[in-house]
Amino acid sequence: VQLQASGGGLVQAGGSLRLSCAASKITFRLSNVEWYRQAPGKERELVASITWTGNTDYAASVKGRFTISRDNAKATVDLQMNSLKPEDTAVYYCYTPRGDLWGQGTQVTVSS
Repeated sequence: VQLQASGGGLVQAGGSLRLSCAASKITFRLSNVEWYRQAPGKERELVASITWTGNTDYAASVKGRFTISRDNAKATVDLQMNSLKPEDTAVYYCYTPRGDLWGQGTQVTVSS
């Protein structure tokens, strides 16, 4: 596994979680990194993305609540998720188009 996602868990609505995606420095170098999620019975959707230089973009449903960031020295990309809602419940995956690599997924469950 070349991308390692971690940080999922169970949280009450309104709470926070921080996901982390780690890889080798070679994998992340000069590459965009994206977080996706897939809820049961739904298609996988793009949640947030960050370029090598730190430009970010978010799905409308998470804008203002989620923050994506990266540490190029550590080759990690984090997703800070605040004000979580039950509809945020899904398996979250990190992805980089460099090598078309997916992380193994981490479960986020938000209870109402």
